[in-house]
Amino acid sequence: MQENNLRSGAVAAIGACILWGILPLYWKSLTGVTAYEILAHRVCWSFLFVILLLAASQRIGFFLQQTRRLLQNRRNSLLLLGASILISINWLTYIWAVNSGRIVETSIGYYTNPLMSVLLGVVVFHERLSRGKMLSLILAGIGIANMIWSFGQVPWVAVILATTFAVYGAVKKTLHMDPMVSILLETLLVMPLALAYIFYLMAVGQSNFLTALPTAALLIGSGIVTAIPLLLFSRGANLLPLNVLGFTQYLAPTIALCIGVFVFDEAFGTVQLVSFSFIWLALLVFSLSGRFAMLPSSKAATEKQK
Repeated sequence: MQENNLRSGAVAAIGACILWGILPLYWKSLTGVTAYEILAHRVCWSFLFVILLLAASQRIGFFLQQTRRLLQNRRNSLLLLGASILISINWLTYIWAVNSGRIVETSIGYYTNPLMSVLLGVVVFHERLSRGKMLSLILAGIGIANMIWSFGQVPWVAVILATTFAVYGAVKKTLHMDPMVSILLETLLVMPLALAYIFYLMAVGQSNFLTALPTAALLIGSGIVTAIPLLLFSRGANLLPLNVLGFTQYLAPTIALCIGVFVFDEAFGTVQLVSFSFIWLALLVFSLSGRFAMLPSSKAATEKQK
């Protein structure tokens, strides 16, 4: 059962990372729309999409039950509020950075995020790392430090993205909530502000939602492209140790990096190449250390069958 859960969690986490990796293409298609307006619509349409999913699966009653249980626990209520604020800040920063031609910098942030997740796993959840995983952490840290050093200043976009999402993942793991219920409540908490901003833009004649049908369709679709990877990530976060979950997230910034460099012609020089070499070496060491760790138990199981 545990092996099945780990496999299911890995598939969900990898699927979420692939979808997140190609997300810059979606935000880039919303030319002329500010990050604030995109975020407001993203929140509202994500809420509606998840509500429809719950209704289709006949789980509205389950949602209400979980909500009542959450409200009875002050600690969990505060944690959920914190998760809602963290993911909103993360979304806003990411959308702004992508549409400002800083996709490569966002990839640095999401490369740093797994290191934050591993650190939180050790400090908060007392997860233990093998020597191989420690070595991979050091190698990845060297690569990321080299990228940060090349900026000559603190890359605030990368710092905000890495910190908010790593802490968000840790909070989600602490809550142990149903993914759809969690996402629904997270968006519900910030939706009043989002709706107020949307209606304000409409009132002053600055809403892009009413200007063209393709733009309106893309803004509505932002709920779908947001909710699906979050649902997958929530499942992965509930089933995988944070140190494993963290390293699966290297896939998303790799895809985003390729999009930034090869599709939108963002700068990528020798410094970045050296840094990414360290990161991929870290991933190789991490994967091999996990495989070798499984050998003793596999050997024991084989001998027992004999």
